[in-house]
Amino acid sequence: MATILPRNSKGTQPTIPTCVLELTVNNHPGVMSHICGLFARRLFNVDGILCMPTSDGETSRIWLRVDDGERLDQMTRQIEKLQDVRAVRRHEADHEVFVRLEQFFQKG
Repeated sequence: MATILPRNSKGTQPTIPTCVLELTVNNHPGVMSHICGLFARRLFNVDGILCMPTSDGETSRIWLRVDDGERLDQMTRQIEKLQDVRAVRRHEADHEVFVRLEQFFQKG
């Protein structure tokens, strides 16, 4: 059952706070699919994704900008159970990786 947010005085739904999850994962095909599938199956919105291999090539780092709602702790526990996930860290919404990406895309 979906939660319906109350509308504010302007008639729009309020903005849900976000945060950034930083995942260190094994670097091989299918890992991103497993992680995104976990979010999709639980109807959890992912607002932004960035994935890059680390210098050793054995691992990758994935940054996910997600809603910082009441279900996030449970989602984090589920992510940590995935075989290819080595570590999960949580950051504030203004984490520099997405701030810099937004600045890059706003240049015109």
